[in-house]
Amino acid sequence: MKAIQKVGLGLFLMALLFFNALLFLGEYQLTEAKLQEVSSEQNYTVLRTELKPMLGKTYGSSFAFVSDFNKYFDAYNTRQQENEQWDRVIWDDYTFAATKAASEGIVKENRGVWLLLTVILGTAGALLYILPLYRNETAGIKHDGIMFSSNKARGVIGITLGVYLILLYVVLYWFPAYIVNWTLLVDPLSRFLSGGPASQWFLYGTIYTLAILVMGIRMFRKYRGNKYQTLRTSSVMFFQLSFAFLLPEILVLLNKPWHDFKNIWPLDYTFFFDYRVESMVSSGTIGMFMFVWGILLIILGVPLMTYFYGKRWYCSWVCGCGGLAETAGDPYRHLSDKSLKAWSIERIMVHSVLVFAVVMTLVTIANYFSGFALLGQATGVLHQWYGFLIGAAFAGVVGVGFYPLMGNRMWCRFGCPLAAYLGIVQRFKSRFRITTNGGQCISCGNCSTYCEMGIDVRWYAQRGQNIVRASCVGCGVCASVCPRGVLKLENGPEQTRITDIPILVGNESF
Repeated sequence: MKAIQKVGLGLFLMALLFFNALLFLGEYQLTEAKLQEVSSEQNYTVLRTELKPMLGKTYGSSFAFVSDFNKYFDAYNTRQQENEQWDRVIWDDYTFAATKAASEGIVKENRGVWLLLTVILGTAGALLYILPLYRNETAGIKHDGIMFSSNKARGVIGITLGVYLILLYVVLYWFPAYIVNWTLLVDPLSRFLSGGPASQWFLYGTIYTLAILVMGIRMFRKYRGNKYQTLRTSSVMFFQLSFAFLLPEILVLLNKPWHDFKNIWPLDYTFFFDYRVESMVSSGTIGMFMFVWGILLIILGVPLMTYFYGKRWYCSWVCGCGGLAETAGDPYRHLSDKSLKAWSIERIMVHSVLVFAVVMTLVTIANYFSGFALLGQATGVLHQWYGFLIGAAFAGVVGVGFYPLMGNRMWCRFGCPLAAYLGIVQRFKSRFRITTNGGQCISCGNCSTYCEMGIDVRWYAQRGQNIVRASCVGCGVCASVCPRGVLKLENGPEQTRITDIPILVGNESF
């Protein structure tokens, strides 16, 4: 089995090498026909004039092509701005679309081959490595040697992986023109599902979903015999594949707005933006259902479900962010900071983001109903800053890029506004708690070590106190790794949730 795993790892690394090499392959040539295809009618004449030195010229890499495109494009906009000709400034960004249209050569002409050598080969290699895991071991969670792993203990491999993920997110969010060759690989899939070409977001969704599915299989192997872990892993795999990936693309194919039915405001912070509301309202019955469904989730779904089941119903069973954290991020859950200082920072940050999201939404709604007389178009600036700081930098770059550095729930713990909303309900008005049998606790610390939310579970277990924390996502791993069965996830009467038992002697307390 070790030999099979080595082969699988080798195939995965080879596929990753090919995947990265794609960025430097192919040629790029922009013609008038291609430019007209990607630009609007009103901007085509200007772009054709400004980009004339590029038309018909062959570039050996996307880097050279993008550099020239931005040079001529920015020069035109700068002249208009200096002359205060604001109506002539081209606000649309055509860099990605133009670069993709200009792509030709070895990558575009052999997309099937490259898809086989990268995505398919990488998936096969990962599965060959994962499936033999824990084959000859008894059921139960194994963490042997985890702190000696260069990948899982902030070693060279872990740091390298973290840096790679951070760079990947930076390019995805702010420099997508450099990864057009990657989007070409999934173009056929995009056209099949939605009828249109793949964007960088479709590429991201494909990789994201694939990561959850493959690493979900790893979770099945690692937690086999544990019904709770198996069910919740199956749940996040299902919701990501169906609700977050397939269904939204099929809606686009049917000429309906792209919509993730499981995404809830304020995590889905654009839900009340004017273009989203108008898009849903103008899309007939389905669009109105999207709008009403989203509002019902906010004012009824979240409070009711959290009251009965705690925030685990969403954060550990439905959410895509949580799905990636629980599958791809599982090897790094022990890296979360358990200090009181981290807890203090967490409470300030996550609730500050929630306040920011609420204020931004209220201002947006008020400005819309006032005919944009309140702030004019300044709300767009507010949206951009929130999207940049929270939606991109925090949720993406830090939230996933820091998995191997600071644990798998950085975004959920410190930045997710929906987690903050759910947490407030869970803390003060919920039936959910983790009960403890302090008399059986041997203070091994497994529960605290593997709590991805940085909760010192052992502190509660030693005192026999129920664990009632706003940040707890109910993943159940603390109960799974306890060798004595001290911890149990329960939904019970509110009156007995919060306990205060300061001293324990055996099974007796006073």
